[in-house]
Amino acid sequence: MHADATGVAARATSGADTRARILAAASELFYAHGIRAVSADRIIEQVGITKVTFYRHFRTKSDLVVAYLEQQAAAERQWMESIRRAGDPAGSLRTLATDIGAASCSPGFRGCAFINAAAEFSDPDDPVRGAVDAHRRWMLGLFAELAMEAGVQNIDATARQLMILRDGGMVNGYLGDSAALADTLGAAFTAILAPAAATG
Repeated sequence: MHADATGVAARATSGADTRARILAAASELFYAHGIRAVSADRIIEQVGITKVTFYRHFRTKSDLVVAYLEQQAAAERQWMESIRRAGDPAGSLRTLATDIGAASCSPGFRGCAFINAAAEFSDPDDPVRGAVDAHRRWMLGLFAELAMEAGVQNIDATARQLMILRDGGMVNGYLGDSAALADTLGAAFTAILAPAAATG
């Protein structure tokens, strides 16, 4: 490889690594302390970079917050797709309930990153809310697919009910009795699907 090309590749790799380090630090701090409570300067200090380097990768803190949420969304989508059982929507939801219950018992659990972000950014036109809404539309679509697999009559209404249960489960895991969450949430999911499927 030509020396110039080698240098370009090395800088690109270094740049990608720096961006990943910034995102990792932001993810940890945003989730633990809240987005508005964490300044760009705090992230810069934790990563050990200059302000110039930070703003080379993220022009504004808002850009970083959106990138953080998009990264969280990608991870959650991968997880939710991985637990789906073809032809078994109830089983998929039981696994979801079990995983939410397990997560809520883990150290540092602070509930849903998207619900938390929405609570901090009330303006529906804010790019942060746009990132939150995009992921929640995806989740609603997934619940609609599960409702359709279950043979329910009103797919949209059932999907929204499942979303509300999921949201409530995440909040309860942070505020309530996380030990009983998986069983309680699993039973609630089943209760939503059973009568809906029976009338389908």
